[in-house]
Amino acid sequence: MRSEKKFLVDEVAQHLAKSNYLLLADFTQVTVADAASIRSQIREFGAEYHVVKNSILNIAAKSANLPDIAQYLTGHTAIVTGGDNPSGVAKVLFKFFKDKSRLEIKAGVVEGELLNKDAVEELSKLPSLAEARALFLSLLSTPAGSFVRVLVAKNDKESGAAAE
Repeated sequence: MRSEKKFLVDEVAQHLAKSNYLLLADFTQVTVADAASIRSQIREFGAEYHVVKNSILNIAAKSANLPDIAQYLTGHTAIVTGGDNPSGVAKVLFKFFKDKSRLEIKAGVVEGELLNKDAVEELSKLPSLAEARALFLSLLSTPAGSFVRVLVAKNDKESGAAAE
C-alpha cells in the first residue's frame, strides 16, 4: 500500500477507534455551509463529521473488525463518530435531513452491530444516556416517595386523633 493511502487509512482508523459507533451518511447535495452547520451541531455531543473515500473507509473498517459495511459504501460517503451519545447525534442528523432534504443516512454500526437506515432512525428516537438515567432514577424514587407519603399521612392522622 502506498504511504499516502496508508496515512489516510490510519487517519480513518483513528476516528473509528475513538468511538463505539459509526454513522454513514450520503452527503451528495450537502453544501459547505450545511457541512459546517452539521459539524457544529454534533460537536455538542463530542462527535465529528468527516468526508472519506469509500475504499479507505472499507479498509479501515475491516482493520477495526467492524461488520461488513461494503454494501453501503456507494456514492459520496461521510462518517460521524465520537462522543458517547449515538442517539443524540442520530437525532441531529435526521432532523437536518428533514429540514434540508440534503443529507441521507445510509447505515450505522453501534457497539459492533450493523444497523440499516431504519434501525438508525429508531436509534434517533431513543432518549440520550442522561435522559435514560434520569428516567430510571425517577422510576426508582417513585415507590419510595409514595411509601414516605403514606407514612407521613398515617402519622398526621394519628397525631390529629391524639390531639382531639
